[in-house]
Amino acid sequence: MTVAKRSVLVLDCSEPEALAEFYAGLLGAEVRRCPDPDFVEVVGHDGVRLAIRRDHGYAPPSWPRPDDSQQAHLHIQVAAADMDEAEREAVGLGARPVEANDTTGFRDVRTYADPAGHSFTLMAAADT
Repeated sequence: MTVAKRSVLVLDCSEPEALAEFYAGLLGAEVRRCPDPDFVEVVGHDGVRLAIRRDHGYAPPSWPRPDDSQQAHLHIQVAAADMDEAEREAVGLGARPVEANDTTGFRDVRTYADPAGHSFTLMAAADT
């Protein structure tokens, strides 16, 4: 029998509380402080769980530039009809669009950097 497990993506940054607030706002989730002051969790009502950890020597990833690795990349599924609104929410919370080849017309995949520099993608999904 396999022991029940849950995976949690942990993002490193210099200011975990601020990054946790960004993702809580983006995902409609809540921030949970942990006993360890360098660790914060973001927990959503649909089972979304992220952890944010303070790295005192943090350097943001440079992706998509080739001189550094991507480190981590989140895909956040959004109903196709809600892509423009999801983009406005993300940018309003502090996300920065990552340059795209074609920014005209409907785009079903849109890539951003969060306030700490991690990349994430809003993706249109028919069943969201």
